[in-house]
Formats: sequence, structure tokens, C-alpha cells
Amino acid sequence: MRGREARQLFGAMHGGSAQSAAPFGSYAKGCVAGAVQLPETGPTWQAMRLSRNRNWGHPETIAFLKDLSRKAAAQPGWQGLYIGDISQPRGGPMLSGHASHQMGLDADIWMLPPDRLNLTRTERENLSSISMRRSAGAFVNSSWTRQHHEVLKAAASDPRVARIFVFPGAKVQMCKDETGNRDWLRKIRPWYGHHYHFHVRLACPKGARGCVDQTPPPPGDGCADAQKWVNDILNPPPPKPRDPNAPAPKPKRQLTMADLPGQCVSVLQSQ
Repeated sequence: MRGREARQLFGAMHGGSAQSAAPFGSYAKGCVAGAVQLPETGPTWQAMRLSRNRNWGHPETIAFLKDLSRKAAAQPGWQGLYIGDISQPRGGPMLSGHASHQMGLDADIWMLPPDRLNLTRTERENLSSISMRRSAGAFVNSSWTRQHHEVLKAAASDPRVARIFVFPGAKVQMCKDETGNRDWLRKIRPWYGHHYHFHVRLACPKGARGCVDQTPPPPGDGCADAQKWVNDILNPPPPKPRDPNAPAPKPKRQLTMADLPGQCVSVLQSQ
């Protein structure tokens, strides 16, 4: 098993492992034991793209998403949250898409404010979120609202959250608009894409000894860093000259079970 592609093995799992809940490894090289499934529909949320079977996560992640959806439902014009990919039933590398989302501690939350929570399975496959960006992510567009700011603020203010990825223009706009406590802005990190959804990453749960946290964000609110991202979008730095004698880049190697923590074998084998 150790030499086999991990994404094939984890992608074939249809349910969580019969084990105590525990994340193993790191966000982009790990797995999750005892994951639980976010119910397809709740009083303040709906799970989207059900055919992917990626609405599984560590119990702490599922609890966080339910809590955040209730806070979102208190915002004018929002019925709650549309929740995208969390993890596969046992985490691990995916057959397509994300490099992270492997320990059940990452979740994508749509930018589209839900106006109803009775979407059919077919509607959830075909409905699209909406983009919040303009000028390639340097600025927010007219779809951005104060309610987006407040939902992101509520997520970042939760002590379970380690960081949140969103496009640079959104971070800069939040830096301009926030007039109260700015501590939560440190967790909002500019990153490529992330204009149809924002990506929440939870810290390793207390006592999860097999889980490796990401290095914390630098001190401060991070607003100057986000502005630099925006400046580079508007005035891209010149590309670095390429050495004509440099070897061609090697194709990306897919992770095998040998690359993952040893506990991931038992996670796969658990009935």
C-alpha cells in the first residue's frame, strides 16, 4: 500500500472511519480519522455539490460551520451559508482540486448570500456562487457588502480558526472599513483566487498530537501585506529572467501512502 497513489485510495472511500476523531499530518499531507458528515441541509446552511462527497470533516469543523451559519443568518439578506468542499470522508489527497483540505480542518464557504435553504440536489450541482472581485482581485466589486465583511469577521474572531484565505482586494477593503478591534484582521490572509468563496482553516484541535499546525500569521493586522498584493496586481513586477541552461521543471509527483503519516493506513483500513 505504501507505494500506491494516496488520492486513489482516499478518493474511493464513501464513509468515515470507525475511530475516534483525530487529524493526522498537515493540511496538505494528512488524513482524518472519525470524520463526521455535515448534514446536507440544516436550519441555517446547505452543503453544495453533494456529488463530490466532500462534506466531511473533523467534528470541531462541523460544529464551527454550524455556529458560523447561525451568525450569518443574523445578517440582513442572508438565510445562512452555502458550504462548499470540506474534506473527503477520510481526508487525504483528492482526485481533483485542492492540495489542502486533507485533515478535515479546511472548509470553503460560498460568497453567494443564500436567499433560500431548500435547494434540491440538482440545484446544488448547477447553482454557481458569485465573484466578489474586479481588476483581477485588486478591488471588490458591487456585489461585496458589509454583510460579507461581518461574516468574515465572525469567522476570523472564532478562536478555533487559524486563518482565512480570501482575494487581496477583499482584505484591503476590510482594512479600510474596520473601525473597531482589528485583531481579527491578522487571520485574514490574501491569496490567489478565493473570490467565489473564502477558505477557513481551523487550528489543530486541543490534544491532537498527530496534527501539525501551520506557522501562525506574522504579528499585526496584515493590511500592509495585502496592499502589496494589490500593488503587484495593478503594477506587476517584471518576470525574473529564465536561465536557458536550467533543467526543465519536473512534473508534479502525486503523493503516495509513504508520504503520509503512518496512521493514515489504519484510517483507510478501518471499517
